[in-house]
Amino acid sequence: MQENSGEASLPAPASTQVLDQLHVNGIRCFGYTGYLPEENKLGQWFEVNLTFWLDLSRASMSDELDDCLDYRWVIETVSELVQTQVFKTVERLAGAIADTLLTPENTSPVESFAKIAQVKVCLTKLAPPIPHFSGQVTVKLTRKRSV
Repeated sequence: MQENSGEASLPAPASTQVLDQLHVNGIRCFGYTGYLPEENKLGQWFEVNLTFWLDLSRASMSDELDDCLDYRWVIETVSELVQTQVFKTVERLAGAIADTLLTPENTSPVESFAKIAQVKVCLTKLAPPIPHFSGQVTVKLTRKRSV
């Protein structure tokens, strides 16, 4: 017979459960990624949109931040990475964002990012310095946590 502590018992996450999604959109940062030397020196604006696949069943019942992915840390981590890392390609920057979010020991708080099973990173260079082109360039990468 199980003792009742007075607290509502929440079910353990099911291993075969379909994963939920959380979207964090519109992270705008000034960074220094680009192939041209001027881009690395002068910088430019980037926008990051993220989709996370994770089990939100516990969070949807508990209403506790500890059971959620704390997207404040996601925004801070991504912003810092875009602002401080210098790469030649947006593909490499998007890969660095995905790798950082999927490697909990590289981030804080570890408990929050450890919940992420998969992430899609959509990284947009808002004004690439290309003659006669006023559009944007976006790369989308999807990565799963390695076991």
